[in-house]
Amino acid sequence: MDVQTWTYIIVGITFLIYISIAIWSRASSTSEFYIAGRGVSPLANGMATAADWMSAASFISMAGIIAFSGYDGSVYLMGWTGGYVLLALLLAPYLRKFGKFTVPDFIGDRYYSKTARKLAVYCALIVSFTYVAGQMRGVGIVFSRFLEVPINSGVIIGMVIVLFYAVLGGMKGITYTQVAQYCILIFAFMLPAIFISFQMTGNLIPQIGMGSTLNDNSGVYLLDKLDLLSKDLGFYEYTNGSKSVTDIFFITLALMVGTAGLPHVIVRFFTVKRVKDARKSVGLALLFITILYTTAPAVAVFSKLNLMQTVSNKEYTTMPEWFKNWEKTGLISYDDKNKDGIINYLNSSDNELIIDNDIMVLANPEIANLPPWIIALVAAGGLAAALSTAAGLLLVISTSISRDLVKKTYYPDISESKELWIARISAIFAVLIAGYFGINPPGFVAAVVALAFGLAASSLFPAIILGIFSKRINREGAISGMAVGISLMLYYMMKFKLGWLGEIPPKSEWWFGISPEGFGSIAMMCNFLVSIVVSRFTSPPPKEVMEMVDRIRAPQDSLS
Repeated sequence: MDVQTWTYIIVGITFLIYISIAIWSRASSTSEFYIAGRGVSPLANGMATAADWMSAASFISMAGIIAFSGYDGSVYLMGWTGGYVLLALLLAPYLRKFGKFTVPDFIGDRYYSKTARKLAVYCALIVSFTYVAGQMRGVGIVFSRFLEVPINSGVIIGMVIVLFYAVLGGMKGITYTQVAQYCILIFAFMLPAIFISFQMTGNLIPQIGMGSTLNDNSGVYLLDKLDLLSKDLGFYEYTNGSKSVTDIFFITLALMVGTAGLPHVIVRFFTVKRVKDARKSVGLALLFITILYTTAPAVAVFSKLNLMQTVSNKEYTTMPEWFKNWEKTGLISYDDKNKDGIINYLNSSDNELIIDNDIMVLANPEIANLPPWIIALVAAGGLAAALSTAAGLLLVISTSISRDLVKKTYYPDISESKELWIARISAIFAVLIAGYFGINPPGFVAAVVALAFGLAASSLFPAIILGIFSKRINREGAISGMAVGISLMLYYMMKFKLGWLGEIPPKSEWWFGISPEGFGSIAMMCNFLVSIVVSRFTSPPPKEVMEMVDRIRAPQDSLS
């Protein structure tokens, strides 16, 4: 069977699994819809958290960025993994002990203010919509190549699937769907990596294969070969970067603290029974995440070397079928500038080949001539990664509207059944908006996701960390800090990334030489500074709030 047939079969089976789980685990109460009735085991929550956190950016785009950026791409590895550890150690146990459903719920109660709650809702919505745009884009890319439908149509199909189990099952349905999605995505990511590692180096372990000699009796190390090819084509050496140390630092920091402030990850730790279970699921999730994240650099190296050897200085007419297939999607484009029929893949104005970062993981098995069923499995894995995170984000959006805005702010006496209906209707509107941004994204998948992390870092993270570890921070400080942080990040993003404020300025005009992906760190620092200064010049929080902070920080376990 060909790749497309295998893809229809494997993707069809996975979609059937997701729909079946949604029907089986449909939510009948707001507790089940928001936090799965707090009945999820640490193992299941660990797998679900890993799937929720490893989005299309991790599965589809990260290895592609590392493949084309080399050393510069390490910011994503360091930032995202470091951020998860920060989340696990500093935030998750304390927020679970607080026992509320959402991050805005925590901020609203901690800062004893409806204004703080509403501002936190707006920040969570901005972060989630930016993040989910990248996921829907990833869905569209997979569908466009492997099912040969336009990217826009692929996004719409993904919208329908994720809407079904997110609206029907809420957090309960999403959690158990994500367990299945983790199993699919990790198997789909690892299997081709193992095959290609053995094919290129004779080593079955990709992490070791990346640093091994090539399997051609030349005695040349794989990374040395890649460095040599990169230099010959005018690119930076793969193991050296082009970004400044300053920009690398600030991007890494933004990704770290942004991870720790992501509302869709934090809420996962509210789904277990006890604080002890939250700690267990944190450790298990880190283990499950590590499997993919230590493999991604190897996948990047394998795919980049195979790609360069396949296309550089080769006749266009001799290109394999996979090249033509990806060309149809528009994610590979060839412009024969000198009309010689030879592909000149160079880091100069004479370059004739443009390759989208997001295709590298998906195209990797094809470039390496792996069997069709493995290629189809990778497509299913990419969809699983994108849909798992999209579902978590959609739940955050619907919960923020139905619970934090409607019930907690405007209509406190609303019945549970009406609240549940509002949550489901909010999810429908959310997926429609997410689909629009998936069709019209502001960049490739990981870049869009990086912006979401910057927004989370600049707005929610300081309010959460100060709310836990400082009794002196009051509502005036938190509100001022969040407003300044999110405003700065939005302005910088719109000016230097999206071009919504006129023509996008050149990199030479970046403030302090920091890219939009890293500016979230600056905005976060401003948030911290404003929060602390304003709090010092205004009245301290009420005594009961300070006592609540002490209870949250107390070391003993809690069933709440």
